[in-house]
Amino acid sequence: MSEHVNKTFVAIKPDAVKRGLTGQIISTIEDKGMKIMGLRMVQATDQMLEKHYEEHVDKPFYSELEEYMKDGPIVAVAVEGVHAVENMRKIIGDTDASEAHPATIRGRFAHMSMEHADDADSFYRNIIHASATEDEAEKELGIWFSEDQLYEYQNTFQQEVR
Repeated sequence: MSEHVNKTFVAIKPDAVKRGLTGQIISTIEDKGMKIMGLRMVQATDQMLEKHYEEHVDKPFYSELEEYMKDGPIVAVAVEGVHAVENMRKIIGDTDASEAHPATIRGRFAHMSMEHADDADSFYRNIIHASATEDEAEKELGIWFSEDQLYEYQNTFQQEVR
């Protein structure tokens, strides 16, 4: 495997699952040449969320974040590709949907700005998460997947690049 190919974690959050966006989001990821190595629908537990968001557990907004992430199932996706961590962050778009490019996942499907959420005294929902760094991806993949839930295979994009 090339040194430029890496793995990352993507979470399709409960609000996107409830809106029926899972298939379109997965198609967008695959259309960009990324390989799905693992895919599972899971109800987040307190323990999973505490590990995933360990840097936020003591912050005032954590209880709302935890409630949001437990509001329905999450579709956990393990993704592999060329510069997967960096490219998935570009594919999902800016955290604030009102700033996200229209061609990104958040630009296409998210509808709330952070400013609106604050004004409405509502928790900000942004439909998707992708790891920010390779270290974060490794940690998050370990939280949401066991090794036997990840599959190695060559997709057609990998076969074309020789």
